[in-house]
Amino acid sequence: MTKNTFAIIEKYMLSCMEDSAHDKEHIYRVLYNALEIAKTEKDVNYDVLIGACLLHDIGRKEQFENPSLCHAEVGSKKAYDFLLKQGFERSYAQKVAGCILTHRYRKNTLPQSIEAKILFDADKLDASGALGIARTLIYKGIVCEPIYSLLPNGLVSNGENDTFSSFFQEYKYKLENVYSNFYTARGEEIAKQRQHAAIEFYNNLYQEVSQTYKNGKDELEKVIDD
Repeated sequence: MTKNTFAIIEKYMLSCMEDSAHDKEHIYRVLYNALEIAKTEKDVNYDVLIGACLLHDIGRKEQFENPSLCHAEVGSKKAYDFLLKQGFERSYAQKVAGCILTHRYRKNTLPQSIEAKILFDADKLDASGALGIARTLIYKGIVCEPIYSLLPNGLVSNGENDTFSSFFQEYKYKLENVYSNFYTARGEEIAKQRQHAAIEFYNNLYQEVSQTYKNGKDELEKVIDD
């Protein structure tokens, strides 16, 4: 890929990024993670990989405005149309779009090509460790969702089996499980190096808030008359 080609794709990416949890720095981290992983894999088409990394989240704005939409599906079509309009070959546009379509953690559409698998792993890495915690908290703030929800007894839920969205619920659903099912050995290796930081943060935060509620409710009962 030439510098000019990179600049064309990068410029379009920058015009699409508005979500501070999925901003341009997220894109660059995914790209850099992907390049690190690609060094350990064979027969990687770097033109496809770089294009897919740069454009993988360009459908975020549409999903944010309409949660029924899937940003991977929207972004795949947007990337395909953009690349064709810019004069890229149809086969290249199809390969990039295919990578984007299958990069999402919550979708059942699995990546097939080595470039798609690398993108999937590189994107998952940005949801791992301390960085994954920070990005999730930012996003929860953007969509006005709480850190935790309460159980029927008034104590803090740890997020497991919650029906209400919260940071704890997202941790139990995704962040706690993001370290398994990587497609590349290097991606899994990096994730495992980050895992302890996420576990420690969640455990400390849960202990702090749950203890506050437990102690507080006990003390409140002592000073409130029937």
